[in-house]
Amino acid sequence: MQLTSFTDYGLRALIYMASLPDGKMTNISEVTEVYGVSRNHMVKIINQLSREGYVDAVRGKNGGIRLGKPAASIRVGDVVRALEPLSLVNCSSEFCHITPACRLKQVLSGAVGKFLQELDNYTLADLVEENQPLYKLLLVD
Repeated sequence: MQLTSFTDYGLRALIYMASLPDGKMTNISEVTEVYGVSRNHMVKIINQLSREGYVDAVRGKNGGIRLGKPAASIRVGDVVRALEPLSLVNCSSEFCHITPACRLKQVLSGAVGKFLQELDNYTLADLVEENQPLYKLLLVD
């Protein structure tokens, strides 16, 4: 299974924000610069993360973006569920004529469930806390 770039960069943006010192805000330009992704793509990602409550976007002169909740309460599996289209195959009867008898959808659904269950074992804090090599790569003090 491969995550879309939308989900991939969504997780990376959250990792970056979680790596910042407490209370420090960032902005979309800074996040796009760190990861070398297009600003338009990151704007869409941050907007979705904001709608889901994972990012708090503050408008105004001293505004910016920051985590919308503590890193320890953000489960990786929940973020993936919020950002990733999790249908691995198109099982509509218009697309596939064996749909009424096919068991593949159940097998794949079970596999996705196990995948998400494993991701639920980790929070954003697990990925960033006391991770000095990460802070160095992200140029976070």
